[in-house]
Amino acid sequence: MSTEELNGTEAAVLLVLMAEASPVKNSELKTMGPELAKPSRDKLKNAGLIEVNTSVRPMTLELTDKGWRTCGELIGGEPPARSTGAGKAMFTVLAGLRRWLDRTDSRPADVFSPRGDEPATEPAPEKSDETVDLEASIRGAYARLAREPGSTVRLSRLRNELHDIPRTDLDDALTRLRRAPDVSLIPEENQKTLTDEERAAAVVVGNQQNHLLSIEA
Repeated sequence: MSTEELNGTEAAVLLVLMAEASPVKNSELKTMGPELAKPSRDKLKNAGLIEVNTSVRPMTLELTDKGWRTCGELIGGEPPARSTGAGKAMFTVLAGLRRWLDRTDSRPADVFSPRGDEPATEPAPEKSDETVDLEASIRGAYARLAREPGSTVRLSRLRNELHDIPRTDLDDALTRLRRAPDVSLIPEENQKTLTDEERAAAVVVGNQQNHLLSIEA
């Protein structure tokens, strides 16, 4: 589904779910933005943009990986047809956010996190020798696996190449390394192509599963 097929309410609800970055009770949506009627809820669910959990009461809604990607397209895009003045103002603000995301090579999942997950304001600790060695190992493994600088390498292949590094240590190193200007962790757009091994190898950042690594230099 393209963003042009979303009406103003549907786009706004997707952006609310992005900002919350966690399951939201359907009954609480109207306190955060517009209320989502059942036809629109079914539309977003059938398009694979949201997960609807009806096993709890009240039901909860949460963005899927595809929903996160769609929100990324909404940020900086044109407001839906027949948007109100407030809606147009929101998309003007989002255009400013898009400029920042592009300038810092960041993604929405780097900005939005669940409530209570705010980072500490203490200065970041200096990198230890072990941290530097882990990041160097990742860069070295990428260089061996990549066709050329900037091409994508599946994290499942990277993990096999670095099988001697504990999973937690490698995940932490990848999460830190993605902040480097030449490094990107990227979700697989076509989730249906992923094998079980590739799904298990994903690194979760914010609320987004990333399956690919790209290093420009």
